[in-house]
Amino acid sequence: MTYRILFTPGDGIGPEVIDDTRRVLGWFSQNRNMAFETEDAPIGGIAYDTLGTSEPDATIAKAKAADAVLFGAVGGPKWDALPFEKKPERGLLRLRKDLGLFANLRPALCFEALKDASSLKPEIVSGLDILIVRELTGGVYFGEPKEITTLPDGQKRAVDTQVYTTSEIERIARVAFELARLRKKRVTSAEKNNVMVTGVLWKEVVQRVHDKEFPDVQLSHGLADSVAMQLVRNPKQYDVIVTDNLFGDVLSDEAAQLTGSLGMLPSASLGAKDANGKQRALYEPIHGSAPDIAGKGIANPIASILSFAMCLRYSFGRGDDARLLEGAVERVLADGYRTPDIMQDGMTKVGTSAMTAQILKALDKLN
Repeated sequence: MTYRILFTPGDGIGPEVIDDTRRVLGWFSQNRNMAFETEDAPIGGIAYDTLGTSEPDATIAKAKAADAVLFGAVGGPKWDALPFEKKPERGLLRLRKDLGLFANLRPALCFEALKDASSLKPEIVSGLDILIVRELTGGVYFGEPKEITTLPDGQKRAVDTQVYTTSEIERIARVAFELARLRKKRVTSAEKNNVMVTGVLWKEVVQRVHDKEFPDVQLSHGLADSVAMQLVRNPKQYDVIVTDNLFGDVLSDEAAQLTGSLGMLPSASLGAKDANGKQRALYEPIHGSAPDIAGKGIANPIASILSFAMCLRYSFGRGDDARLLEGAVERVLADGYRTPDIMQDGMTKVGTSAMTAQILKALDKLN
């Protein structure tokens, strides 16, 4: 099989972790009966610097034509002074919107070898395996009006609008319930129905979809702030959490940190399936551009590499290959190799390239 992949390395450590992910693609091409047609395209700050826009039309067109997009990171203090509508992050938001990537899957998985790296007690996070399903193309990030105006008395007034429709909530709920069927059949829906009318609608629609289509899945509802508290109190009570764009952004970063490092965790952003079962998809590490360590060769490539594992599973239907790659990462961590962000006493500190080299060696052994 030949798969078309678009790389959008972006800014900061994005190009570094993407380059090492290419090495992993090369291994799979040589050893697992698959081939890749790859292309690079600019997005974010680097695109603004070279093309005058953070969201080039050509990049969006190439993303639409690809089987999957492997994304690095965007943003950094270099572009802080840009007007809001030109900031690097607009490139990522446009990719999500134009490709119709409404479902963001963010796993929070604590590898046994890293249970002591978490800020929580090891017994709290040992065996942690949560999947947060975040609605990605609606809500306050895209609602209109979104503006800053000047009032008659000279004050500034800023408005962001939280908007959701029934169909937007239904489709993300279905994704969560379908994924829960492959896991422990438990879904928690998080919103703020006590103070937000969008939360009232969210709860009603999720409950209706559950009752009509997924009665075999256990559903519970929680206020988003309470869920945030429970994530640090007793995170293993959750399996799948489905929530809106804003709360999903916050809760998934919180859950990620439970595992020891943002540098460890991948994500997938998926669109609707067409008549042939194909769906547009973007895969990205959630650690951001980390400009303070860019170019130093010490970035953790694991989140980007595990994002490719998600690509193997969700876009290419290669579950065995995804498990092989995840197993290689687990073995390397068990063998004591650590990038600086997850370094522990008695372990072997390695940089970006060396960590990837160890993962490739582990793949050779496991294959």
